[in-house]
Amino acid sequence: MKLIPVEKAVGAVICHDMTQIIPGEFKGRRFKKGHVIEESDIPLLISMGRENIYVWESKEGCLHENEAAARLKEIVGGEGLHASPVSEGKIIFSACHDGLLKIDTDLLLAINMLGQVIVSTLHNNYPVKRGQQVGGTRAIPLLIGEDVIRRAEEIAGGSKIIQLRSYKKLKVALVTTGNEIYKGLVKDKFGPLLKDKIESYGSELLGQVVVPDDEERIAGAIKKYLNLGAELILCTGGMSVDPDDLTPRAIKKAGAEIVSYGAPVLPGSTFLLAYHGPVPILGLPGGVIFFKTSIFDLFFPRLLAEEKLTAEDIALCGHGGYCIGCGECVYPACSFGKGSA
Repeated sequence: MKLIPVEKAVGAVICHDMTQIIPGEFKGRRFKKGHVIEESDIPLLISMGRENIYVWESKEGCLHENEAAARLKEIVGGEGLHASPVSEGKIIFSACHDGLLKIDTDLLLAINMLGQVIVSTLHNNYPVKRGQQVGGTRAIPLLIGEDVIRRAEEIAGGSKIIQLRSYKKLKVALVTTGNEIYKGLVKDKFGPLLKDKIESYGSELLGQVVVPDDEERIAGAIKKYLNLGAELILCTGGMSVDPDDLTPRAIKKAGAEIVSYGAPVLPGSTFLLAYHGPVPILGLPGGVIFFKTSIFDLFFPRLLAEEKLTAEDIALCGHGGYCIGCGECVYPACSFGKGSA
């Protein structure tokens, strides 16, 4: 592109969208990229503060910002995403459906280290709603060397920075333990809360059973739901270190392999993750019913996205794992659990 006085621009082609701002009246695109300037445009351009104007001057080895953004789109946006039309070298991505956002953070860093191009995203493992904007990309200069874009394409090697995983609809069983609940001395609060959260993600509560603090009966209830086809089992109560809290031992007795007992998350430090074959079994601490957002909300969407969680996944949540208990909870638009990114 070349810079020329606006009075001499008649017949020239504008090489980028031009925005006009009239305080309290208008803010938006007044001239579109590719517009051929006419004599009648000159007064308006001057009123917009344009004494000089960039016009397109073709140069080998360079790309216009919109061309660069169109190629960046192929690196950034993957499965489950809608890309906006290119505008002023920028493309915005939004979710085509509810799901779990997955960010290739290594590739994201590598592309942003190139300079002259940027990619910006929400956090990894962010549960998003259909239509929600999740990130964007743009070329910074109006004219960019094609070698930068080519290098970005080489680094990506066909991989995508942002992808959206669909949630699987799971059959979820709830095993509630505790003598006080079993005997009717205390009302169960886990069941209604978890049922609402399960169904809000489109999954089904297969059933709930209340059993006393008895290792054999807890293990038996877990086995019963496994035989009934449960795809996820939630165990509540009996998760502390008290001698009569037997749930972790019962989960192991039912044949499950414990991945992690204890998590660097508050609330939720006595969380347990185990697997019986492909079926995840969670031991949920009492904090789940006392806080609107807890460790359950960090990992339930990931299980619905069919992730096989590991002890490292649990440990990574220590960075950002402290909930500050906002007066009005805005999760997931906060730092809670974001260390897993």
